[in-house]
Parts: sequence; structure tokens; C-alpha cells
Amino acid sequence: MGVEKKFVEDGFTKALVHEYLSKELSRAGYGGMTMNRTPMGIQITVYAEKPGMVIGKGGKLIRKLTRDLDRNFRLDNPQIDVQDVGKAELNAQVVANRLASSLERGWYFRKAGQTTLRRVMDSGALGCEIILSGKLTGPRSRVEKFLSGYVKHSGKPSQEIVDHGYAVAVKKLGTIGCQVRIVPPDAVPPDRFEIVPPSRDTAEEALPTEEKRDELEELLESGAESAVEVTVEEIEIAEEEVPAEPAIEETATVEPVVEEKAAEEAPASEEEVLIEPAAEEPASEEAPAEAVAEEPKSEG
Repeated sequence: MGVEKKFVEDGFTKALVHEYLSKELSRAGYGGMTMNRTPMGIQITVYAEKPGMVIGKGGKLIRKLTRDLDRNFRLDNPQIDVQDVGKAELNAQVVANRLASSLERGWYFRKAGQTTLRRVMDSGALGCEIILSGKLTGPRSRVEKFLSGYVKHSGKPSQEIVDHGYAVAVKKLGTIGCQVRIVPPDAVPPDRFEIVPPSRDTAEEALPTEEKRDELEELLESGAESAVEVTVEEIEIAEEEVPAEPAIEETATVEPVVEEKAAEEAPASEEEVLIEPAAEEPASEEAPAEAVAEEPKSEG
């Protein structure tokens, strides 16, 4: 047998067991079941509103259920465990069975749906959806929905936080399917988060204590002292590495530069000396002319 066929067969067997238990335990308030395969056999956990009625007097009924599951459904060593459903108004299967029973007793579908929805929401559920499909009124079948609160319909959250229940109401005109979805009050939707303010304890822990402050001050002081010591050592090492001869060489190199500058300035002074006599020659030539001009006056 292939893997795919094995999964399909297991799912089909689980559906048949669920249908059988819902019929046999309708008076006990059947609230669903889970089936797990273990090395000792198949473990079946039955949830009921009245666990005592599932067990029966002296365990008679539970032995009958175990025998029927072994013969009719060919389950390997079935072991039945009975658990209480807790709050019945928050169990989708129990609510669906009650709704189907009220419709069979003649309740109007709208009144039955609204009353059931109100009871579920008053019990503290985050959301509830009821779908009735079939011949509600008249010859034609139709679908009516009753919704309140927050309900997820798709994805992984719809499988994890939503409880599903289904029951069938048989009436003269035909059957009516009752589908119920309930989100319990302890469910955590994926799009919901809470902002928690910081408490006093966490705020006090965040602040440094006196011991931590003393440690920080000691670390800072030790770091400053070590930094000062390092700088002093670096200065001493730098003074030792720098030789005294380069200072003498610098003075020696400065003197030739001064002499070169003096040598460059010397020709400029000689040119000035040569240029000055050339500028004074016209004055010497004009002096004899003035003397010649003055001689005739003396003769007269």
C-alpha cells in the first residue's frame, strides 16, 4: 500500500469512528475525540459533557464501545480514555449537537441560531460563527450565517485556535447541517500583541547600583592613570631616541645660506656705486660753463 493511500484510509477510518461515537454518545454530550497510534495500540480520547454516562455502570458501556471498534473498524487493540469537556458552551461539537436538537424539536432556525450565538459569546469566547444549510423554510434549500466576534477562516491559525463542530438535524422537509466555529477565550491570534510597560524592578535593575558605580569609577581612574603613565614613557623614549648632533648641523647649514645671501647682495651694491658717478657727470660739466659766463661780467 502506498503512503498516499495509507493516509486516506486513516482519515476515512477516523471519520467513521467519529460518526459512530456521536450516535452512541449523543445523550452523554459527545464533544469530539482524538485518535493517536502508539506502540501499545490505538489510543482514543473521548471528550464528553457527562463522562459517567460514557463509562456506564461498572464499565459496561465502555467495554461495548471497545469491542465494537475492534470488530467493526479493525483497529489494533483500541484503548478508550474519557475526558471532561469543561465548559460546554465553548466546545463546538457540543454546541452543534444542541443546535441540531433544538431544530429537530421545532425551534425556528433564526431564533435557535441567535440564542446559541449569544450563549457562546456570553461564555467568554473571542468569536463564534454558526452556519445553517438546508431546507430551512420552503421547498428550496439555502444557507444562513450568524457571526459575532473574531473568527479565522484560513491558514494555520484556523486549525490551531478555532474549534470546529458539525451536526445534522433531521426534519420532515429534509436535513439541516449545523456547522459551528468557536474561538476560545485563551486563544492567542497571530495579529495580536501587548505592550507591557517596564516595571519598577526592571527599571531599578537597569540603573547602576552603588557597588557598580564604585567599580566603574575605579576602572575609569585606573584607565586614566595607565594612560598618563604610557604618555610619560613615550615622551621619555622619544627624548632618548632624538640625538643632539642634528642641532649643530642645522647651525652649520644655516651659515652658508647667510653667506650666499650676502654674496648675492654684494654685486647689487657695486652696481649702485658704479651708477652714482654716471649720474653726477652732468653736474660737473655744467660748473665750468657757469664760470665762463661769469668772467665777462668781471671785466666790465
